[in-house]
Amino acid sequence: MTPALKGHNNPPCPIEEVVAEFDAVISEATNWTDGEPATDKAGMLAVDAVLKEFKTYKSALVKAGKERTDPLHKSWKAEVAAVKVYTDDADRLQSSLVASVAPFKAKLAADEKEAQRLAWEETNRLRREAEAIAAKANASDVDAQRAVAAAKQAAMDAEAATKTQAKEGVKGMRKVQRHAIEDHRAALHWIAKNDGDAMTAFVDDYVRRNYKTSVIDGVKVWEEREAY
Repeated sequence: MTPALKGHNNPPCPIEEVVAEFDAVISEATNWTDGEPATDKAGMLAVDAVLKEFKTYKSALVKAGKERTDPLHKSWKAEVAAVKVYTDDADRLQSSLVASVAPFKAKLAADEKEAQRLAWEETNRLRREAEAIAAKANASDVDAQRAVAAAKQAAMDAEAATKTQAKEGVKGMRKVQRHAIEDHRAALHWIAKNDGDAMTAFVDDYVRRNYKTSVIDGVKVWEEREAY
């Protein structure tokens, strides 16, 4: 990459500057990470010395990374905030529109549900009536058979009308499922019995977040030293 001249429109990349500054440290770290671990104190101390310098390189790299990305991140956040002004207000307006008709739609839906119940009752009544007429009709009496056919047709017409009415319904409404926990202990036992993996994941996460501040039954806590 050709170095940028002073005053050039494209300033040097801070990441590349840091990499160039710590090139010797990177090379030395690469030499010590060839798959052969240190086997004596001298080697350990040499690696520790490189590691100390390498951590300085890492800190400089993080700082340079922020210098490179912060302007873009701030610009992105500003654009998101600018758009959010409009989308949030649109959400509020839409919610208010829904709320303005929700009570009436709920009442209308309840009225229609009752009307549906009554319509099905009438449909079933006509069906039973047609069955009763058919049971009593004389097969050799054409007028009686015509009455049977008329009664059956009336029942079928009523059923078709009821189904059509049910399909139309109140527009702008949807079915939603709600839930309420009535017994936490019972729900916990159900999860433990039917979804052991979910229970294990919960326990693992809970212990990870709380083992330092609480003595938890069934959890062993110890200290050990590790390289860093």
